[in-house]
Amino acid sequence: MNWGKVIYVFFALMSLTTAAGFLYDKNEIALFVAASINLVSTLLKIGIRNVLAAELFASSLVADLHLIPAFVILQTSTNDTFVYSLVIGAVIANIFSLALVLIESSKTQEEF
Repeated sequence: MNWGKVIYVFFALMSLTTAAGFLYDKNEIALFVAASINLVSTLLKIGIRNVLAAELFASSLVADLHLIPAFVILQTSTNDTFVYSLVIGAVIANIFSLALVLIESSKTQEEF
């Protein structure tokens, strides 16, 4: 078992579930945790060297650029609708990222 890949997939999946958790709970701490875990996931994607590495990194950056402004807006204003729409965008980016992980995983299984 490749533990590096386990940790990488763990944080990618955790990014999705914590952002979805904010949509359920709707508090500042949940959004902060979602943004923090997504940043860790982005940092882990920097070292990936596979066919879809650029797409994985780009999708993670998109999620970061949704979650960080969402947290700032939640702290500074009362526009909850805009915050939720940003978090939904981050969830979609994380779903896309996990779909890419599944595609990459199936490609590496075919090579063996």
